[in-house]
Amino acid sequence: MYAIIETGGKQYKVESGSTIFIEKMDVEPEQEVTFDKVVAVCTDAGFSAGAPYLEDVTVTARVLKNGKAKKITVMTYKPKKNVKRKMGHRQPYTKVEITSVNA
Repeated sequence: MYAIIETGGKQYKVESGSTIFIEKMDVEPEQEVTFDKVVAVCTDAGFSAGAPYLEDVTVTARVLKNGKAKKITVMTYKPKKNVKRKMGHRQPYTKVEITSVNA
């Protein structure tokens, strides 16, 4: 059984026991979080999709940690003007483990 959830403006395919990295949430580690924006779910009975979300279907997860991704370097420049700028960025994330898909 798997489900497709939406969080942080992105969609993720999740199964029970899987670990995913999502956009940062204001939740402490080792807490439970429930995703109610379930776009679709596939069970033994078949596939069902919502318009836009399914009613009475939730996904429960446990937060493992909050962190930042590896640094990426961003360069901007304007040709022939001797103008350049070097910046770095680290995207924050939340690592969660899916405990159950309640369909």
